Amino acid sequence: MKIICIGRNYIAHANELNNPVPQKPVFFMKPDTALLPPHNPFFYPEFSNEIHYEAELVIRINKNGKHIAEKFAYKYYDEITVGIDFTARDLQADCKKKGLPWEIAKAFDFSAPIGKFIPLNIFKDKPAIPFGLKINDEWRQQGNSKNMIFSFDRIIAYVSQFVTLRSGDLIFTGTPEGVGPAKINDHFELFLANEKVLNFNVK
Repeated sequence: MKIICIGRNYIAHANELNNPVPQKPVFFMKPDTALLPPHNPFFYPEFSNEIHYEAELVIRINKNGKHIAEKFAYKYYDEITVGIDFTARDLQADCKKKGLPWEIAKAFDFSAPIGKFIPLNIFKDKPAIPFGLKINDEWRQQGNSKNMIFSFDRIIAYVSQFVTLRSGDLIFTGTPEGVGPAKINDHFELFLANEKVLNFNVK
């Protein structure tokens, strides 16, 4: 399985990082070793002094497909959760400055904690799914799929032009505004609508 991540999919987030708003989806990948094992804390890595959190809706692909038409994309996923795209912002900034790829800042071990998956059919309005992140019992990010620049179906159609999607692949669909630094001893809680789908500590 692979983890596909969409960047800059909320206008407010692109603006807060002074990034241009994309005209088509921007994506990168993380390896399966980026998943945080269940019930484990996230250990702050020694190679960075600026780990940022980015809460995102995550969909799971349920069958193989390539060159998927947007009108058929809904057939390729039926579960959703919330995850964190942890980013070593200092490493990313250095790579960007040098014109280098920045997987080192995104794809490191345990950089993609995900919550439990919930069937999509429980949501009456798929294009308007709320989600959020609390840290130390304080809301840090609150988003809604209706504010995504590119919908789930558009993302699947676009990515599958380049990369074959396989059952079990995960797609992180972008983060809303409110990203910021994670700190040791922080307690993270991720919510999908009103349901808590994941909690963990930073050590």
